[in-house]
Amino acid sequence: MHPDWITPQWPAPASVRAVCTTRAGGRSVPPYDSLNLGDHVGDDALAVGSNRAVLAQALGAHPVFLQQVHGHGVVTLDAHTPHGTEADACLTRERGLACTIMVADCLPLLVTDAQGSFVAAAHAGWRGLAGQGGVGVLESLHAALGRPARELLVWLGPCIGPQAFEVGDEVRAAFEAQDARAALCFTPLATPGKWLADLQALARQRLNRLGIHQIYGNDGTPSWCTVTQTSRFFSHRRDRVSGRLAACIWRV
Repeated sequence: MHPDWITPQWPAPASVRAVCTTRAGGRSVPPYDSLNLGDHVGDDALAVGSNRAVLAQALGAHPVFLQQVHGHGVVTLDAHTPHGTEADACLTRERGLACTIMVADCLPLLVTDAQGSFVAAAHAGWRGLAGQGGVGVLESLHAALGRPARELLVWLGPCIGPQAFEVGDEVRAAFEAQDARAALCFTPLATPGKWLADLQALARQRLNRLGIHQIYGNDGTPSWCTVTQTSRFFSHRRDRVSGRLAACIWRV
């Protein structure tokens, strides 16, 4: 593993490994420098292929890259699942297969249990997190896992921070319609109808509503913010043309 990559600090069993990449350790040139893992952002295809090979070698496992669409679809991965499968969450019980989520401001979540009986990952931008009718990507993944909430361990990776995520009334309304407490995750700006949203806090609320309380990683402090940590993280909102980080979890 590259020394700049993030290794989750959480009580996952030894049979479960996880990592979140940073910009460091790849071969892409600006503005994708250097470990861009996204093949849909305009980067040179050979550079992206080389970067993905670097990641796979570091993991010692096969990462499966999804086509993420800001929805709440869940796919169960096996050895035959192709790259580009459309979903915003994935799970597997197979060894050597890495659930992989790409981000450049959205929130990646990694999930397992104390026994390491499965691994899972989810991509949560505000649309996927809010979902429709109270069902977003986290609710869909929880249902697919079929595991008691109290047994689940969740790690939150880097995302756009609460000091940088400016949103409109429609985003606040989407969350408050499902839980009035979501108002605590929004800070008003001077411009009417504009707010700063705390994405990781909204995710924690949704997890808590499911009965999931063993949550680690991103706590909303500046070091986790993809927008402000320019040299470490890709950010679409900051740069518009940007590479992608990857959060990965796998069984050994």
